[in-house]
Amino acid sequence: MEKPKVRISVRNLVEFILRSGDLDNSRGSSGDKEAMLKGGRLHRKIQRSMKGNYQAEVSLKRESEYEDTIIQVEGRADGIFTEDGEVWIDEIKGTYGNLQAMEMPVPVHRAQAMCYGWIYGEKEGLSQIGIQMTYSHLDTEDTRRFREIFSMEELKKWYQELLDAYHKWIAYSLSWKKERNASMTDLQFPFPYREGQREIVSGVYHTVSSKKTLFVQAPTGVGKTMSAIFPSVRAIGEGKGETLFYLTAKTITGTVAWEAFHTLRENGLKFKVTAITAKEKLCFLDSPECTPEKCPYAKGHFDRVNDAVYELWTTEEVYSREVIRAHAEKWQVCPFEMCLDLSVWVDGVICDYNYAFDPNVHLKRFFGENISGDYIFLIDEAHNLVERGREMYSAEVSRQTLLTLRKKIRKHFPKLARALDKASRQMLELEEDLKASQNPYQVLSNPGVLPVTFLTISGELEEILEEKNLEEELRKEILEFYFVVRDFLNVSELVDENYVVYTECFGENDFRLRLFCVNPAANLGEYLKKGRSAVFFSATLFPMLYYRELLTTETDAYGIYVQSPFSAENRRILIGSDVSSRYTRRNHTEYRKIAEYISRCVWQRQGNYMVFFPSYRLMEDVYQVYEEEFSVDWVRCIRQNSDMTEREREEFLEEFQSREGTLVGFCVLGGIFSEGVDLTGESLIGAIIVGTGLPQIGSEREILKEYYDRKKQSGFDYAYRYPGMNKVLQAAGRVIRTKEDKGVILLLDDRFLGRDYGEIFPREWKDRSSCRLNTVEEAVSRFWRSFT
Repeated sequence: MEKPKVRISVRNLVEFILRSGDLDNSRGSSGDKEAMLKGGRLHRKIQRSMKGNYQAEVSLKRESEYEDTIIQVEGRADGIFTEDGEVWIDEIKGTYGNLQAMEMPVPVHRAQAMCYGWIYGEKEGLSQIGIQMTYSHLDTEDTRRFREIFSMEELKKWYQELLDAYHKWIAYSLSWKKERNASMTDLQFPFPYREGQREIVSGVYHTVSSKKTLFVQAPTGVGKTMSAIFPSVRAIGEGKGETLFYLTAKTITGTVAWEAFHTLRENGLKFKVTAITAKEKLCFLDSPECTPEKCPYAKGHFDRVNDAVYELWTTEEVYSREVIRAHAEKWQVCPFEMCLDLSVWVDGVICDYNYAFDPNVHLKRFFGENISGDYIFLIDEAHNLVERGREMYSAEVSRQTLLTLRKKIRKHFPKLARALDKASRQMLELEEDLKASQNPYQVLSNPGVLPVTFLTISGELEEILEEKNLEEELRKEILEFYFVVRDFLNVSELVDENYVVYTECFGENDFRLRLFCVNPAANLGEYLKKGRSAVFFSATLFPMLYYRELLTTETDAYGIYVQSPFSAENRRILIGSDVSSRYTRRNHTEYRKIAEYISRCVWQRQGNYMVFFPSYRLMEDVYQVYEEEFSVDWVRCIRQNSDMTEREREEFLEEFQSREGTLVGFCVLGGIFSEGVDLTGESLIGAIIVGTGLPQIGSEREILKEYYDRKKQSGFDYAYRYPGMNKVLQAAGRVIRTKEDKGVILLLDDRFLGRDYGEIFPREWKDRSSCRLNTVEEAVSRFWRSFT
């Protein structure tokens, strides 16, 4: 049997095996795209300046055979040259740091050159070889070199020890995958198939096998999570995938995926899964302070983390938050960073969208420059990815931010202050243009000259952040501004026909330039194409063409629409025809009508209800009227508030486990309780939805509308109606989640009776009917009487 071949770059090998020292996030990263581009240009300039027999960018590779695998190490030496009869390997590095303060080369940089020295020297039959480390400042282009000569025997021993340390990881990985794949031989779907589930399972398996993209619209309660995970796991066992990413918008949906994997493990599956939890929830400190001065786990973190990860990976199969924290405590390492390192070696990763798609926080181990793999993406609650995607790929800068920082640094860093002055003047010109137009915002054709100015500012910030004696509070402010500048520069390179660049005044006296990503599909696609296949699924991917246009550029992506498996007789959908949440009708009379609708609905049957409002303000206004005119002893009311802690959210939901009396929860549409909440049986028997969920009118919504109108599409639908209807359908989906559930869905807005809305209701809602305030009681009562 042919041995599997594992390929790894020289850089990745040494940075993984030989990393050491402290974890320190207090400095800016010079590894950003601009710095890399600048470094590349400087590399080429240095290479061109070398005379004689200097060979630039020499490709090298070496295969080493073990009993279970072949490891191929490969890379490109920046330069190879001969001087006075001695062969030298030249490794060039760009830096913003102080060259004169360097006492020796960075160890992993030196190790890269040593690898190239061994590979080249062995190939050429040399007895010794020279290693030259060339450091060049990215701004000043000053250069400093370090030189060493090694015997080939010395390099051979060093290289073999390096590779053996890496082989230990590969050997366990290969052994585990054999065990994992064997566990899938007789693995069956763990439940009797519900109606629609077999269709999803078949569709997902076919999609993964054929490396395609699939959209699945399936009602709440069908069992989408297991129906997506099971065929993906089976495909991985057959070699049709490498790592499964289960991507979510909210923690609660990640929990459902975690439970699905647990069920499969109970049925014999061997599959290592980790969930990436927010740093704040894993950190041992009250608030993350990732510096060796503030955190004992950051001190020497990289000296210990490889041993910590290896032990955790090889001794556990379930990596819960508690398990990760316990191992991190034992090894005295950062639990969050350890979790990220672990993710490279497991079979499945459950995480937020950000870790796959956000250019600032994506997992560089999987999605960095020139990195890809046989990844399978399962994207849960995919309707949320439209707005999340827009935010990930947008950036802005405000003039007030520039002025505030300038005021604080002008005495200490005059060069930076001058660059900030220049950017401020450029923004002031844009602000004057906006005011002259007398419009609330102004659309520009491009960001103009600001990115060039910010590039200079970025370089200055990098240099300042390298200073060791910078006052702590000022360092934090500079670092925060550095991230703003970095984001703006990175996004400015993405601006194309999918963007709208605009300016607007906001707040009391501020002005901003915003790079707004209207359609995130192309940017999302850059990450999706790093993997094998993607499955987008949700109970509300409707209209599907709308979501396909905004989430993928794959022209052969296809969709599955799964009908509800639940009996229509178990729920009643009513539309109030004499009520509205329009701004023009928001007055006491309308509030009283909404409050009376609520009371007449909940009085018909004892149980738990949720009422969803388009805003906190309207919720409070109606609640006040309800309490004053319609409150009764046997109905208890609770309200969502805008700054609930996680514990308060849990307590709010725990109230719905009560079976005594009637409970009415006043909530906000599109908020934390309107989706991803699983209240089955008697926990929730009714949802009352006030309004059509239309987003609030604002600059960005109007820009979206104008953008799609220009494309001859319905701008109002794209900017307002579709996003609003999605929130309505999500809230309504809280009611019927199993075959046993029964409940009422009451839509309070006459606009739902219009043809525009009728066309985007789910197919299974065709039995909806209208009611009025004086008929809603009888309609709801008749529904409940049908079960007695």
